[in-house]
Amino acid sequence: MPAKPSDNTVSFIIKPVLFLLCLTPLAGLAWGAINNELGANPVEAMTRETGEWTLRFLLLTLMVTPARKLLSWSWLIKFRRMLGLFVFFYAVMHLLTYIWFDQYFDISEIVKDIIKRPFITVGFTAFVLLIPLAVTSNKIMIRRLKHNWIKLHKLVYLIAVLGLLHFVWLVKANCLQPVIYMFILLPLLLYRAYFERMKNRS
Repeated sequence: MPAKPSDNTVSFIIKPVLFLLCLTPLAGLAWGAINNELGANPVEAMTRETGEWTLRFLLLTLMVTPARKLLSWSWLIKFRRMLGLFVFFYAVMHLLTYIWFDQYFDISEIVKDIIKRPFITVGFTAFVLLIPLAVTSNKIMIRRLKHNWIKLHKLVYLIAVLGLLHFVWLVKANCLQPVIYMFILLPLLLYRAYFERMKNRS
């Protein structure tokens, strides 16, 4: 079993490196946009990439607790909030790309899309549910909400399901990536259900 990293190593080395790695997808998109390397439809490419990275970071965030418990790596918990905030960050980028470059801030058309197109309805619902999680991710809100904070943040599992459903309905024919994400998410959901069941028994 690898040695536990010191608090200084976590704070001054691992966290900054992880932060920069989390920004890498955005930097890649910015570079592609500047150099016209996003293909024939750059708006679609940006929307797709920011959406996929939202889902990837969401899955990584959900992996923290099982990995921490199964591997006895308690120090992993120190990265969960950062990863969770990057979920929200890329979700904002995803929504902003759609609102700005796709719909040009046409509120009436955006509302029509949300109502008429199920994959947008589901995606927007997931985003709305992410907002209270992001707002309450700081230590002050954790202390203030106490046990209600834990209940509120269980919404992340529903958000993950909605996010995956949003992606499945979006890609339609090419389902390889959604299937991969599903096989990652399913064990995480089962683990959470098992953990809740054991906790209720004790």
